[in-house]
Amino acid sequence: MAGSAAKTVAAYLADLAPERRAVVAAVRDLVNAQLPAGYVEEMAYGMIAWNIPLARYPKTYNGQPLCYVALAAQKNAYSLYLNGVYADSEREQRLREAYARAGLKLDLGKSCLRFKSLDGLLQDEIGAIVASTSVEAYIALYEASRHKA
Repeated sequence: MAGSAAKTVAAYLADLAPERRAVVAAVRDLVNAQLPAGYVEEMAYGMIAWNIPLARYPKTYNGQPLCYVALAAQKNAYSLYLNGVYADSEREQRLREAYARAGLKLDLGKSCLRFKSLDGLLQDEIGAIVASTSVEAYIALYEASRHKA
């Protein structure tokens, strides 16, 4: 289900088949448990997203809340968008090393970690990465990336 029209997280979850809902709910719970204060869970771009509200940081390039993490049930897999990993090469390297140590194949785009089941997701490492960036630190990473352009 890429690009859901659901307006709320509850509606998004309700639209999923039960087995897919269980996976998305588990990852959502993981993110919510580790998320630093100041991020807000909402629907954005047809998926569950954890953003910095515009009231806190309105200077985004597209006028939308600054997205830190997002989660989607795609047609054949799941996608976890870890924008903090994309913005910080040390976090990306940490993730790559953790997957190598675990003997798991890492399917990572610029920020998109794709997985087919919970077994393919290093939950402890993902939780640590989510917990590792405060709102202030993420804004600083974002601003540094915008000044390079």
